[in-house]
Amino acid sequence: MPCIHKIVTQHLIIKQVAVCSRHLLHTACLFCCLLVLAGASLVRAADMPLLFGDLDAGISSAWREQSFRATDPTRYRLIEEDGEVVLEAESRKQASGLIYEIDVDLASYPILVWRWKVEGILPAGNALAKEGDDYPARVYVVFPHWFTPKTRSINYIWANRLAQGEVVPNPFFGNARMVAVQSGNEQTGIWITECRNVYQDYRKIFGEAPPQAGAIALMTDTDNTGGQARAWYADIRLVAAERGADPSAYCP
Repeated sequence: MPCIHKIVTQHLIIKQVAVCSRHLLHTACLFCCLLVLAGASLVRAADMPLLFGDLDAGISSAWREQSFRATDPTRYRLIEEDGEVVLEAESRKQASGLIYEIDVDLASYPILVWRWKVEGILPAGNALAKEGDDYPARVYVVFPHWFTPKTRSINYIWANRLAQGEVVPNPFFGNARMVAVQSGNEQTGIWITECRNVYQDYRKIFGEAPPQAGAIALMTDTDNTGGQARAWYADIRLVAAERGADPSAYCP
């Protein structure tokens, strides 16, 4: 799905302008707050969980759904599995994503951890072609820029054909890079825990240190291939660590 990269970026830019305006209006208040906070503990939280919500209230409003005019939205809902609340995504020739806005320095929180499971891959999926740009599951990290074409993202995908570990540009947006974290049907139907050092992934892919991360997004989409997919997501969180930390040390 080509649009989510641009839409996420535009939304974040608008939000940043609004936030800056509020900061200018309330400088004195913020300064007083900072003086108070200066006496508090500066120990940072080890984890920054991106909670999905609960069965009674549904998906948290922190996860904003982004749908597209040309296609019906993917169905996202919370279910209980083995006593845990997880997010289920089901797509039948559909596409939409869930976006969680953040403002995070990955030098301090470089590790991204999540669990996912897919029912199967998309036989017609092809990461190298626009008509094949569908995946049973993907998790984005978005790095917004005020000039939209310079926005970058890393898309951790459950690939259909790419070899595991392969990195390719998205066929719609060259600044969106697809990382095949899983690939094929071998691990389908099994919960897999993923741990990535996003700081190091960004340096390796783009050749420089990352800017502030502005959003985490996820999507299960099948609109380009006309296929169908079902996936489950759970326990997405950012973890405080040294920027050079081995991500495998944070996987159970």
